[in-house]
Amino acid sequence: MKKLSARRRHPLAALVVLLFALAATGGLYAAFAPAKKAQAEDAPTALAKIEEGKKLYLSGCSSCHGLNGQGTSDGPSLVGVGPAAVDFQVMTGRMPLQQQGPQAPRKPVVYTQAQADLLGLFIGSLGAGPAVPREEEYALDGDIQEGGELFRTNCSQCHNFSGEGGALPEGRFAPSLKDVDPKHIYEAMLTGPQNMPSFPDTIMPPEQKKAIVTYITGVTKDEPNPGGLGLGRLGPVSEGLFVWIFGLGFLIAAAIWIAARTPKARTK
Repeated sequence: MKKLSARRRHPLAALVVLLFALAATGGLYAAFAPAKKAQAEDAPTALAKIEEGKKLYLSGCSSCHGLNGQGTSDGPSLVGVGPAAVDFQVMTGRMPLQQQGPQAPRKPVVYTQAQADLLGLFIGSLGAGPAVPREEEYALDGDIQEGGELFRTNCSQCHNFSGEGGALPEGRFAPSLKDVDPKHIYEAMLTGPQNMPSFPDTIMPPEQKKAIVTYITGVTKDEPNPGGLGLGRLGPVSEGLFVWIFGLGFLIAAAIWIAARTPKARTK
C-alpha cells in the first residue's frame, strides 16, 4: 500500500497545485481589474476636461469671480457652489453678467451645454457642491397635488401662487416660472440663486422637489382660463385694479349719461 501511495503522489504534485492556485487567483484578478484600469484611463480625461473648463472660466468669468474662484468685490466666491449652480446660471443666460445690478435677469444663453458642463467640472473641482440633477429626478411624473401644496407653502410668497413672479424690495424680483426648463427649476431649488433660499435634500427630499417641478410645469402652461380673463394671474391686486378702473368708470359714465337725460337737464 505504501508503494502504491508513493506512486500516486508525484514529486511535482505540490508545484502543480501551487501553479493552479496562482492561475485561479490571476483569473479572478483579471475579471475585476478592467474596471480599475478603466478608471485609471478616465482620470487623465477628467483632468483634461477640468483644464478645458478652467480656460473657459479664465476667459469669461475670472474678471468678476477671481482667478481661482475666490470671489472679488464684483462677484461672489464660487468655491463650493457646485456644478448645479453653474449649469443654472450659465444655461439660463444669467451668467456671464451683462452689467452690475440688483439682480441678474434671464437672457439669451452665451455658452453651449458642453461648455457649461466643462465650466461645472472646473468649479466643482474647487470645492464640493450640488451636482447637476439626473433626468429622472426632474421628470414630470411627480405628485402634482403634493407639489401644489409645497409650492404654495414655500414659493408662492415670492413667485405668486401661479408662478407668474412678483416684486421684491430694493429693485429685486422673483422671476416668472413660465417656460422654464424643469431641470433649471430643480437646480434653483438645490442651489438657491440670488434671493432664493436653497432646498437641499436634507430639507426637501428629491421626491418633493420633483412634485413641485411637475406642478409648476402644469400650472404655467398656456391653457384657456375657465373663469374668463387671466389678468396675469397676479391675484386680487390686478383684479381689484380692473374693477376700480373699468367697473367704477362704467358706473360714473352711466350716471352722467342718465343725469344728462333727465327732464331737469333738458329744460336747461
